[in-house]
Amino acid sequence: MPTPNSLYPGARVALLCASSTVPENRLEPSIAAVKALGLEPVVYPTCCHANRYGNFAADDAQRAKDLQDAFADPSIQGILCIRGGYGAHRLMPFLNWRDIARHPKVFCGYSDVTALHIALNQDCRMVTYHTPMPSTEYYEPLDDFTMHYLRRALFGALSGPMPLGETVTALCPGTARGPLCGGNLSLICDSLGTPWEIDTRGKLLFLEDVGEKPYRIDAMLTQLRNAGKLDDCAGILLGYWTDCVPGEGELSLTLDQIVEDLILPAGKPTLAGVPCGHSLPTMSLPLGATAILDAGAGTLEVEP
Repeated sequence: MPTPNSLYPGARVALLCASSTVPENRLEPSIAAVKALGLEPVVYPTCCHANRYGNFAADDAQRAKDLQDAFADPSIQGILCIRGGYGAHRLMPFLNWRDIARHPKVFCGYSDVTALHIALNQDCRMVTYHTPMPSTEYYEPLDDFTMHYLRRALFGALSGPMPLGETVTALCPGTARGPLCGGNLSLICDSLGTPWEIDTRGKLLFLEDVGEKPYRIDAMLTQLRNAGKLDDCAGILLGYWTDCVPGEGELSLTLDQIVEDLILPAGKPTLAGVPCGHSLPTMSLPLGATAILDAGAGTLEVEP
């Protein structure tokens, strides 16, 4: 799978939103933060509050157009999704994936953007980057760990050893090699049964989520298990489960129990506590790139 050309100081990057509207007070700080990285942001219509359509940054046609135009424009070297939220999966039928595949570019985002990562990895055979986003994280100063990984993603050094910090825990030891895939658990489950269904065969599956009660995590992991996605993958990386707690007084399994019941029986090398997802500090991941997971040693290495 080809890796798009890296960005460089002065590169023009599209700022667009495939999902929810951008808070008005965050647009200018987001533009400034992108400039501080040494990039030249080009603000697309979906960033502008005037185009809001309900909770979406714009209607489906405009959001799809921004994405299609950004890939087609030869003066644009990269695409930064300015935020996530909800709605990217509504765009899937409106995008010409064959045309997008002809113009591979650095593409960054996470959360709801998972829907686009899956299609770009599988339909366009393009490495993409699970990174923080301008109006979600880096409109404010980022910690050193997060900024280190973000710069590696943007400027072309997101390969080799990927330091994971001290939070990782081996739940099932062993080594596995394969392309990285995945992202937000709820968006992965939304892909099932569609033409853009995630293919985990022989891959390292990364999972994280935010704001879901444990019974919802249980339901979604059960769906992945029943669809064969956990048996198909080569290894599993579990990131942040941010604010995934039961309601007050609600009877619930713990997340550890849910993982033990639903993920560990597959017997795949599994690493928990990976610092990636809806919290800081967060690493960036090159989705589609081949990596080696050593769960026992708590290491991840991306092949060049």
